[in-house]
Amino acid sequence: MPTKSSRQSSGLKILQADNLHKISWLAHGFSTRKGGFSQIYGEGALNLGFSKHDSRSSVERNRAAFLKELGANNKGRLWPLVTLRQVHSDLIHLVVSPPNPTLVGDGLITATPNLLLAIQTADCLPIILVDPKRRAVGVFHAGWRGTLRRIVEKGVGEMQRQFGTLAGDLKVAIGPGIHDCCCEVGPEVRDKFASQFSYAGELFHETKDSYPIHEKYPLPFLSARSPGHGDLPRRFFLDLVEANRRQLLAAGVSAKNIGAFPLCTSCRVDLLFSFRAEKGVTGRMMGAVGIRP
Repeated sequence: MPTKSSRQSSGLKILQADNLHKISWLAHGFSTRKGGFSQIYGEGALNLGFSKHDSRSSVERNRAAFLKELGANNKGRLWPLVTLRQVHSDLIHLVVSPPNPTLVGDGLITATPNLLLAIQTADCLPIILVDPKRRAVGVFHAGWRGTLRRIVEKGVGEMQRQFGTLAGDLKVAIGPGIHDCCCEVGPEVRDKFASQFSYAGELFHETKDSYPIHEKYPLPFLSARSPGHGDLPRRFFLDLVEANRRQLLAAGVSAKNIGAFPLCTSCRVDLLFSFRAEKGVTGRMMGAVGIRP
């Protein structure tokens, strides 16, 4: 996978993928929690989502700073920012002008310049697709539910249908999200993936709970467990990045054109927002993409 670069000015830190950064007409980036105006999630947090904890004015200032940093403006006028009311679905919208009211779904595609398409995340994966030959782009929100519904695979199909995109031409950047070290799910989620994907067994690893006192003094506990409690609970961890990479490959995207950030949101709350690690009291990042005229 290609290496990644970061862009920073005025305290704002944005991550950009090298395989997309070289496309001259493209504006793109994945925000972090660094360099904003919000205080509720830590001093100077770049929260880009309207929430009950943060003030609307702070979020609007953060969004304006984010767009400026991406160069999403013409002669000082910021592009319209197109977002979604995200519902962990496979709903994808073609955008040709700023929608009103806000669209409901988890994917956006466009070939129209001067629009910034964005999805919000705090553990789920933000995924950007770019067709450099037809100057078309898409951005997708992929948590485990959206991944199960094959949203990024369907995104490739929608770009083919709307723009004539060839999957082999696409370049993809998978932004920071929760990784398999921390993405614990229930056995029912594993079973749902197993019913949909022949390779589901390769997307999960499992561990067993352990009790420190048992490990330190194992002998007294060898025959002391109550009936029906012979096995410690198993824990299942999903590799969301690999799950979405496999869908992209199945759709015809070249492996060399798929890049993924190695950053886990749950592990790196110093840099990124994580809904799980911060127990729901956290901000939102954005994965965003647009076309310069």
